Amino acid sequence: MFKRKISLSGVVVGLLLTLTASSVLFGQFGGPRIISPELHPDNTVTFRIMAPLASEVRVSGEWIAGYGGSEMLTPSDSGLWSVTLGPLAPEFYGYSFLVDSVQVLDPLNGLIKRDGVRNASVLLVPGEESDLYAVKDVPHGSLAKVWYPSPTLNLTRRMYVYTPPGYADSNERYPVFYLLHGGGGDEDAWTTLGRTPQILDNLIAQGKAKPMIVVMTNGNANQAAGSGDAPVMASAAAQAPVDRTQSVGRFEESLVKDVIPYIDSHYRTVATKENRAIAGLSMGGGHTIRATNSHPDMFGYIGVFSSGTREPDEAFHQQLDALKESGVNLYWIGCGVDDFVYESAKTLREVLDAHDFEYTYYESSGGHTWANWRIYLSELAPLLFK
Repeated sequence: MFKRKISLSGVVVGLLLTLTASSVLFGQFGGPRIISPELHPDNTVTFRIMAPLASEVRVSGEWIAGYGGSEMLTPSDSGLWSVTLGPLAPEFYGYSFLVDSVQVLDPLNGLIKRDGVRNASVLLVPGEESDLYAVKDVPHGSLAKVWYPSPTLNLTRRMYVYTPPGYADSNERYPVFYLLHGGGGDEDAWTTLGRTPQILDNLIAQGKAKPMIVVMTNGNANQAAGSGDAPVMASAAAQAPVDRTQSVGRFEESLVKDVIPYIDSHYRTVATKENRAIAGLSMGGGHTIRATNSHPDMFGYIGVFSSGTREPDEAFHQQLDALKESGVNLYWIGCGVDDFVYESAKTLREVLDAHDFEYTYYESSGGHTWANWRIYLSELAPLLFK
């Protein structure tokens, strides 16, 4: 006889969500409507969740230093758990609850971000540091999810394309910025996690950045699209784990042979090196280094975020010489002092120094985080196409 095993944690979470949904619609058992997260004027934040059957509830958020840190919530007699934390520094944070050790998104917060297969509720704490990440009353660009053929990878793939305010109503041609995500991410990362449309809208409105097209591709050479659209993967082989040794260079080849020609033929671009930029974080930084070293006449502006090189071989040195000889308007490197790739970024700078290759270096606090990568984008974008 078939027997179904029922997880007690699953029952708790199911009841939790049911009760919380009722609380949202009708108030806490007929009382005031529950709000979570509630941001106070002093930037303290109160988190609340209905979990009357839970024995322990914690909240884990990106403001907590270290891996896996969390804060305990306190229950009331009604089963409403809450905690007030902070004040939190202005930032764009991800967080989730741990209900009897089961991760739960905040049922009262409809704002969710996805990082690969990881999901989190989100909170924007306003302030000077997070000002560029907010949606403001300024002219807005458009974001399109574009499917394109990739003969190089034998796939039909998806990329996100941001066009600046006024693009649709003009005949003007624009420079193009190719912005690459890191390992575990996909073409959605720089939009959902990096806040690229908001950052570009605000910088352009302030006159700090030149209007530009931003192309955000999927850097996983075996994927047609991100995990949010996993069924579009071409085959079981395409869904298999990537063999990094065999895939090195494949995405960069597709970028140059498939993506850039598609963008130049379907959008009003200025298709010259001086009007083409590329930057990437972590894995995307590696893609950026390989793409620019292999194609020195393609990109006039280069950004490497939280990435570098370890033991460059002779071919790397020769490619760097060719890149320098071709002329680069800007080579920009950003890394956090606590980043685990800090030494690789340092090695890259030492190699550039050895070749008398001029570059700009931006060092921040913190580590391998989106908090830093949003800052790097905000610092780099105003320097492009000047």
